[in-house]
Amino acid sequence: MSELVFFLEELSAKAMLEGLVPKLIPTSVRCRYIVFEGKQDLEKQLVRKMRGYRTPNARFVVLRDKDAEDCLQVKNRLVAKCAAAGHADSLVRVACHELESWFLADLAAVEIGLGVGGLIRQQPKAPYHQPDDFPTPARKLQAIAPTYQKVGGSRAIGPHLDPGNQRSASFRVFVAGIRKLLQD
Repeated sequence: MSELVFFLEELSAKAMLEGLVPKLIPTSVRCRYIVFEGKQDLEKQLVRKMRGYRTPNARFVVLRDKDAEDCLQVKNRLVAKCAAAGHADSLVRVACHELESWFLADLAAVEIGLGVGGLIRQQPKAPYHQPDDFPTPARKLQAIAPTYQKVGGSRAIGPHLDPGNQRSASFRVFVAGIRKLLQD
């Protein structure tokens, strides 16, 4: 694989991944981030954009928030679109419920990235054991880190995320998927 191409629903995902991905892939693999204007735009244009991508040996990753939808339905719909584009081997991952769930799973990264003291001490508390269960994690993150803003906060937190963090199942599956993709 010479290039890893991420199809993302929003700019905040790109901002976060630019800090996280270098911890996951070798420097010999080039990354490209294609950002859409929300989940509807991603789903509407995914087949056309993926079909039109011409770099040989490129592999694709699609990342979208679950929000209030059924995770399995979202994933199956995106997998079908990748297959329709001729790239059934694409990695499709759904952040449950939102990207901010991954941040709530790693309050050390939030504390360091945003410079908000005392968050690490919150991590052992019950609500943070299962951050994927927060129905509105962006609101929760804003409540504990008032300086958080979607794009700037994601950019600040991303480089500090621990790829070995196991608290968010959707983050764990995302990281494992990237690592497996690199081995194929």
